[in-house]
Amino acid sequence: MASFSFGSGNAAKLLRIPVYAIGRLGTFLIPRGTRWVFGCGAGIGDGALALWRIATDEGHDAVWLISSERERAEAQSHGIPTIPKSSLRGWWATVRAGVLIVTHGLGDVNRYAVSGGFVVQLWHGIPLKRIGLDSPATTQVPAVPGARYLRRLIGLLYRAAAQRIQVLPAASDRSRGRLESAFALGDARVVVTGEPRVDVLSAGTVEERRASASALLDETAGTRPTGARTLLYAPTWRDGAEDPAIPTAAEWVRIVALLESQNAVLYVRSHPLGAGGYQPPLPSTRVRMLGSDALADVTPALPAIDALITDYSSLAYDVGLLDMPVLYLAPDAEEYARTRGFYGRYPDVAGDDAAATWGELLDQLAALLSDERVFAERSHRSTTLSAQVHAFRDGENSRRVYRAIRARGILAPKGAR
Repeated sequence: MASFSFGSGNAAKLLRIPVYAIGRLGTFLIPRGTRWVFGCGAGIGDGALALWRIATDEGHDAVWLISSERERAEAQSHGIPTIPKSSLRGWWATVRAGVLIVTHGLGDVNRYAVSGGFVVQLWHGIPLKRIGLDSPATTQVPAVPGARYLRRLIGLLYRAAAQRIQVLPAASDRSRGRLESAFALGDARVVVTGEPRVDVLSAGTVEERRASASALLDETAGTRPTGARTLLYAPTWRDGAEDPAIPTAAEWVRIVALLESQNAVLYVRSHPLGAGGYQPPLPSTRVRMLGSDALADVTPALPAIDALITDYSSLAYDVGLLDMPVLYLAPDAEEYARTRGFYGRYPDVAGDDAAATWGELLDQLAALLSDERVFAERSHRSTTLSAQVHAFRDGENSRRVYRAIRARGILAPKGAR
């Protein structure tokens, strides 16, 4: 059962319009300072954490706005000061802030105090499926009388909110075009700097990245069998609907049998906004959950993964930075293209051999794990795809974003280098 949909979320936004109006009045009356406030819809991580390290290293006064006790504990482990974003203190911190850093939406900070702030929207992945104003899902509302007019209102509100964004980093020119369209922004605001969230995939040596990621993976999901290869299954969100690729009991038997025969472990990471029955009918140490409740940001763990299985996740673009092969399982590709839509053609990303069933996928996976030539060919495909959408792979994306912010009139703090 899924935990969120655009329809329910948009209905809640409409009901909160009076509160937005009151908050907007406050932003007119209260002057902004120089503090930076950070928020991230996925927790303490993603591009926000990467940029946090740059900003605080440069001497900026900053605070992280949180929504749970878990986020507070995670922030504390990083030495990050926090304020509950939905509290009065969270509203005050946001309304007084000069720079607002978000990764998912304006609700990453206190949504009622954003007007007039310098908003940096880092986003959280190169779009493959259509997002924002390019997707009909964005303006969904419940089936009520006048729904057509409510959808138009939601569209206007979304466009108005997007216009508050002053800097939106893009991984490449191709990605920039998608973001400009999705957020209705010009190229003066969407800048090709690379994405801060993937700096961790380029920093240090291959051995260092692998060791650090392996330690994180074992700490989060338990130690792996000696010599076991690691697979990540990352299905994307179906906007409230159940994932059609959830394995049946018989498919789970085949999955576990293959993992046993190939000495592999499958980590299942369902989308943070959804849920599904991904547990095999019988417990197996070969299948482990790696949801956002266990690991808020999966990117630092990717160097420990040997192969990715996904449908429409932007991870398919990112793992090419690691020369990681990708297999695609998309039983609803045609329906998804019709209802949600893709940027370009899905086969241009997944190839003409994307699996429609677990049976097809397991045949491909068996070949990948048992034949070095297949593994190398899939790795090359992944690297080629990534090169088309990632303009940088030097670990300096966060630094370029920081410079882009400074170039737009945000002054360095006193005493900064």
